[in-house]
Amino acid sequence: MKIWFLFLFLLLGLTTRAQTPSPSRSHRPTVADHTRAVAAFQQELNAEYRNPEASPLTPEDRATFTGLPFFPVNYAACVEARFVPDSLSVPFAMQTSTSRRPMYRKYGEVYFTLSGQPLKLTVYQNQELMKKPGFEDYLFVPFTDLTNGHASYGGGRYLDVRIGQIQGGTLVLDFNRAYNPFCAYSGRYSCPVPPVENRLPVAIQAGVKSPH
Repeated sequence: MKIWFLFLFLLLGLTTRAQTPSPSRSHRPTVADHTRAVAAFQQELNAEYRNPEASPLTPEDRATFTGLPFFPVNYAACVEARFVPDSLSVPFAMQTSTSRRPMYRKYGEVYFTLSGQPLKLTVYQNQELMKKPGFEDYLFVPFTDLTNGHASYGGGRYLDVRIGQIQGGTLVLDFNRAYNPFCAYSGRYSCPVPPVENRLPVAIQAGVKSPH
């Protein structure tokens, strides 16, 4: 009888553990990994701006360029967002700083919390860029926040992500990777204007600051 009760006790224990959901794994990098990744991003961006083949800077500005101004690395601005795809949207002409109207499609929405506020951003896919080798999975997140016109560029900033970064319905948005449109450095460029739905009511002190 004792053996039977012992067997029943062990069986119930195994059943309970099997039905208890394990904690969900965080997709965010550790603080140390995040710090290294942001440092690498900043180095790559600075290298791009020094490169005359890729830089939006004029030759005069590039001659005195020592590096972009960045906010201090902000781990809290690296957030896990719930991604909701949109397979029914149709391409539309996105407003830019000029008369140019490139075609984009709403790829989905991301829902996240930052500075204690629930927020949402729309993720877009450029219909021309997706046809170019190496950019088939490129996604675009233009946005504005309450630092625009003060600590950051008044026309808003951009985030680039890849479709492969969406894992299990989750996308890590790292605003430390937010960068300025080329229009922040020269009027010869045509830059997408962040749509109304991507205007965030919080100050995001992360990423590239205003160049002025």
